[in-house]
Amino acid sequence: MPTDEIRTSSAAGSYVRALFWIGIYLALVLAPLVALLIGPTPASLGFHWDLSIALGFAATTMMGVQFLLTARFKKATAPYGIDIIYYFHRYLALVALALIAGHVVLLLAANPAFVDALNPFGAPAYQAAGVVSALAAVLLVATSLWRKRMRIPYEVWRIGHDLLALAAVVLAMVHIDGADHYLALPWKRALWVGISASWVAALGYVRLVKPFLLMRRPYRVGAVSPERGDAWTLVLEPVGHEGLSFRPGQFAWLTLGRHPFGMKEHPFSIASSPSRPEKLEFTIKELGDFTRTVKDVPKGARAYVDGPYGAFTMDRHPAPGYVFLAGGIGIAPIMSMLRALADRRDRRPLFLFYAYSRWDRMTFREEIEELKSRLDLRVVYVLGEPPDGWEGETGRIDRALLDRHLPADRKSFEFFICGPVPMIEAMESALHGLGIAARRVHTELFDLV
Repeated sequence: MPTDEIRTSSAAGSYVRALFWIGIYLALVLAPLVALLIGPTPASLGFHWDLSIALGFAATTMMGVQFLLTARFKKATAPYGIDIIYYFHRYLALVALALIAGHVVLLLAANPAFVDALNPFGAPAYQAAGVVSALAAVLLVATSLWRKRMRIPYEVWRIGHDLLALAAVVLAMVHIDGADHYLALPWKRALWVGISASWVAALGYVRLVKPFLLMRRPYRVGAVSPERGDAWTLVLEPVGHEGLSFRPGQFAWLTLGRHPFGMKEHPFSIASSPSRPEKLEFTIKELGDFTRTVKDVPKGARAYVDGPYGAFTMDRHPAPGYVFLAGGIGIAPIMSMLRALADRRDRRPLFLFYAYSRWDRMTFREEIEELKSRLDLRVVYVLGEPPDGWEGETGRIDRALLDRHLPADRKSFEFFICGPVPMIEAMESALHGLGIAARRVHTELFDLV
């Protein structure tokens, strides 16, 4: 089958799967609301009141489905990439918070005396549960959006995030159950109990069942190798199993320690080639509390890997050639793809645009030069602080720079971008200006949490 036909068929299948899971999400959010309209319903108390109740139910279902979004079900995340799912999760949390605010504002508009119910110490128990649920949701969103600004350690935030999310949903269900005239029929109450139980079960699956399964597939640290640019390559060797099957460019959640139950997992791109499953490599730059400790991990230490995840891989996008654009440690997943292509003896034309501050800190510089002898690879280094005598590109990757180096048939290539968010946005704009179709541009957003 010609490349264009393969691409068309693959894209069509991805779109169908994507639409299917979007439909599932909408059904999960809307089904409980539809069920409330079946059978006898409470008498209307006016437009503002009825709309407020609808917003409250919608906010609760959206908060609950958040547990399912982050449960890392591979079939559900595959059409989009889990990085996109996590960003979707983040923005939906803001939408749910807006619905909660609308719920309260409309109740006050319908009945100003309702302000007394906002005092959790004087209101009935079910109303107090609703107030505390809303406060937990506000704290949940605030600590997630501004975790780094608040200097909350990652592991502390993870535990607090789960506890706040669980409290927000459980207390919201107590609030709904207390206003029992909306769940007057036994089957409606049973439906909502079942729905809320599924949300808690999803959390239990991620925090208990999945770690238990990971215990059966441990790894040990084979080496910790220094790289340029304050980066370290962590080499993991499978213990008692065949290793991880993944596509080049994907990522996994890594846990270092005696067991995976401590909620200390971190997402990192896999830098190694999938053709060498006996060694799984993560190249990690010193950027935070955890990453600064990687260099001190002892050889032989136990590790656990949950993955693979992500849609950032050339294997999903057959093309006559590929263009890679990397900034800083964003080179890690691209190295996985380049190494895989070299192992496969692939001779398609490849272009790598690699931006870094300084030449002496450019991670994988030597190996990239070696890969040029095994691949049809053209590399354009772009330095922010070039050394004396530098004759290459300087500044930032922009439209003019790309236009100078890309071939005439660039529109038939697939483009992969990984780096800081501002760089990704700039590259997407530059490629659009060069007439590259959006469907051919793929990005990896590695700042998930």
